[in-house]
Amino acid sequence: MASSPGSRTPRNVLITGGSAGIGEACAERFARGGDEVWFTYRNGRERAAEIVSRLVGQYGPRVRAFEFNQGDPADHERLVAELPGPVDVLVNNAAVGSATVGRYADGSPAAQDEAFLRINALGPLWLTRALLPGMLERGRGKVVNISSVGGGIGVFPGFRLVDGMSKAALGHFTRQLAAELVHRPVDVYAVCPGATETGMFAASTLDALTAAEHAALLARLPGGRLIQPREIADTVHWLAGPDSAALHGAVLDASMGLGVHPGLLTGAAAAHPADLPGGR
Repeated sequence: MASSPGSRTPRNVLITGGSAGIGEACAERFARGGDEVWFTYRNGRERAAEIVSRLVGQYGPRVRAFEFNQGDPADHERLVAELPGPVDVLVNNAAVGSATVGRYADGSPAAQDEAFLRINALGPLWLTRALLPGMLERGRGKVVNISSVGGGIGVFPGFRLVDGMSKAALGHFTRQLAAELVHRPVDVYAVCPGATETGMFAASTLDALTAAEHAALLARLPGGRLIQPREIADTVHWLAGPDSAALHGAVLDASMGLGVHPGLLTGAAAAHPADLPGGR
């Protein structure tokens, strides 16, 4: 697979959770590179339609959006049946976080724990399992899993235990699948972003801060700033290209160094309330 749209046939790229944040940035990056882009969204049909219209207007009629309830087995079957063609590149990006899981489960800790694991871990497993045979049959394919520095690389007290567990599961999934495919024509990677300027990170961390606290947090982060979604998208796009084979099976720390120094974000953070006895 070449990285220049003029030197190769456009690939079919499926990106889950493509209507915001890193997923949206990935959709734009692959569309700009000349690929056919299909992205999923859970809510916000109008927002998804706006993204399609913008990307089609900029890069041509190569973008489509599909509603998708990741982690629901029946909806997985429906999505795969509705895709307009085979998938060459799968970007497993859709996920829930500590501040957003309540949209997908009631307030009980057990229900939310189940939603984390079903959406963040089982969802990518099921979708990859459905699409991998076609990649192997065609003799080419790339799977890029978007995990998180929390769980995927380091330990971040103060965030939900099950949040980190679900991201750690995605790292294990990446490594084991890569081992099983080591002599097959499909490459598998995981990217673990750090503090990235997305709605999810804002909801989990930034929104509760005062202006002074916000400034202090940014000053502590590597580089004194948040990572931009387009930076992660550039990494994903490169991994999906021809020069990344040596990284097959890699779980990449894409946190600007936060993964080796989690205290920059959490400090002396206590356990998340939901992980305490009787907590929610």
